[in-house]
Amino acid sequence: MLDILYRDEHLIAINKPHGLLVHRSSIAADAEEFALQLLRDQVGLKVSPVHRLDRATGGVLLFALDKQVEIAMQQQFSDNLVQKNYLAIVRGYTPDVEEIDYPLKKENGTLQEAFTAYKTLSRAEIAVPLGKHDTSRYSLIDVKPETGRMHQIRKHLSHVNHPIIGDTTHGCNKQNRLFREKWEMTTLLLHASKLMFNHPVTHQSIIIPAPVHKEFNRVMVLMDW
Repeated sequence: MLDILYRDEHLIAINKPHGLLVHRSSIAADAEEFALQLLRDQVGLKVSPVHRLDRATGGVLLFALDKQVEIAMQQQFSDNLVQKNYLAIVRGYTPDVEEIDYPLKKENGTLQEAFTAYKTLSRAEIAVPLGKHDTSRYSLIDVKPETGRMHQIRKHLSHVNHPIIGDTTHGCNKQNRLFREKWEMTTLLLHASKLMFNHPVTHQSIIIPAPVHKEFNRVMVLMDW
C-alpha cells in the first residue's frame, strides 16, 4: 500500500519508496512493480506522473488525475516554478551553505546549465575508521535544485567531493562498501522531502512534505541526528 501524502480531485501525491520505478522502463527489465500501476490499482483511477524521481530516490511523487492538469503541472516543472527540497546524507563536513553552478552533459554530449543550492542541517563524526582516517564524517543537507537535469543532485554533490551515501553511480565506492558491510545498508540516501507549487486549478499555494523512509531514518539515528 502506497503512502498517500496529498489528494484532491485533480492531483494525488505519494511518498515513493526507494527502489520503486515510477513506470515501466526498458532499462530496468528486472522490475516487477511500478508506482504508476500500484497507485492506479490502489485508488481505482487513471493517474499520470507529472515529474520524475530516480528509481533509487524516495519521497514526494506527484500525479495528475486528468490530462489538462497533467499538462499544466508538467509545464510548471519545465519552467522551474515548482520548489523541490531534498534531504541527502553525504560524505564529509559540508559548508553551512553552498551554491553549485556546474553545467552537465546530456546523453548526446551537449552541455546544459545546472544549478543546485544546499544548506547543512547537521554534521556527525563517528568512531568508525575508513582508509587512513580514524573516524568518519558525514553531513545531512537540505538541497534545492533550481534546474531539473538527470541525476543533477547526485552529480553536483559528487563534483564538490561530498557524494551521497549509497550512490553506486556517482558516489564513493569505499563509503558504499562500508555502509553495506557494517550496517547492511544499500539505500541511496536521497529523499524528496517537499514540493511547493501553485495549484493549476484552484491557484492555491500547495506544500506537500514527505517523511523519510525507514532506512534513511535508521542512518539518521546512527548519526545521532
